[in-house]
Amino acid sequence: MPFGGKYRIIDFVLSNLVNSGIYSIYVLVQWRSQSLIEHLKDGWQFGGLLPSHFITPVPAQMRMGETWYQGTADAIFQNLNLLDDAKPELVAVFGADHIYRMDIQQMIEFHVEHKAAVTVATLPVPVEEARNFGVVEIDSGMRITAFREKPERAESMPGAPGRCLASMGNYLFDPQVLRAALVEDAQRSDSHHDFGQDLIPALIERVPVYAYNFMTNRIRGDSEQNLSYWRDVGTLDAYYEANLDLRDARPHLNLYNPNWPLRTAYYNQPPAKFVFAENGRRGQALHSVISEGSIISGGTVRNSVLGRSVFVHSYSEVDDSILMDYVEVGRHARIRRAIIDKNVYIPEGDEIGYDLDRDRRRFFITDSGIVVIPKAPKRERLGDISLL
Repeated sequence: MPFGGKYRIIDFVLSNLVNSGIYSIYVLVQWRSQSLIEHLKDGWQFGGLLPSHFITPVPAQMRMGETWYQGTADAIFQNLNLLDDAKPELVAVFGADHIYRMDIQQMIEFHVEHKAAVTVATLPVPVEEARNFGVVEIDSGMRITAFREKPERAESMPGAPGRCLASMGNYLFDPQVLRAALVEDAQRSDSHHDFGQDLIPALIERVPVYAYNFMTNRIRGDSEQNLSYWRDVGTLDAYYEANLDLRDARPHLNLYNPNWPLRTAYYNQPPAKFVFAENGRRGQALHSVISEGSIISGGTVRNSVLGRSVFVHSYSEVDDSILMDYVEVGRHARIRRAIIDKNVYIPEGDEIGYDLDRDRRRFFITDSGIVVIPKAPKRERLGDISLL
């Protein structure tokens, strides 16, 4: 899934792992994974110089039966051979669908210092938001005493009335503990085979399970307002808001910290360009993120995020929107509060986001009124048509 113009969401967790000195990484993929596999090939190959340095996609191979992954825990269970072959000292199980930066070595230090068998990365949230998360209850030493999946009501964490600890879906495991728990969980017919719903709650009474507070994590070179940024982008509205977080002069997620680079695939495309068109009309982008290869030719872009090789023609306007790679906006077109997938052509004079009743007959609209236009077939594009 594209994010922030030139990146993919998975780039965040992979950059966190690599920047933290973790180089042995398997990416478990399942449905419609071709685009993801190609992205890993284009941007995340170490070259095989060291056998312990790799990022390898692992499609569902149905080693344990004729089913796709039935849950997060089942995904690891179906690939236990990877753990058995590698014999690691520690296993990090991290989700790939969140936007954040984290020095995982600091979480590992916490795990070792507390002699934990399992450590769960957590983030304080208001208790009224508990129903959206897996929530942990802890004692004064951060040991987890209960794990509740999306409870209607949650207990406040010690010393912080009105706030509870939500699981980020990132875990550290002792390998032997993980293996035994996965085998046991796989034999349960009533299990959802999910870490948060089943595996972690079952381990709390047996082994030391601790909560690591993400708010204590520090990235060198970041300011206080950049620390502890984390967004779940599992809905279109959340995805939209997280993208637009990048526009600010001092964004809460700082992509410009050289001490913690966000890596991605490199594409051989020219710089973005802003040019005058007919009658001297100036192409401009204000308070926006514009990716390489894009051309703003006599149009105006405001408060938006544009992917690679987007073309905005004369007299057109783009406001508060996310345009993915190779979108083309025709002359005199107007777009407002929209997410437009790759290769889409907006015809000359068309309007998106101004008449939601009309838009609803053509496209999907979120609860907050964001117009979503799906990906179009790839079109042949003209060359440098910057004066049109």
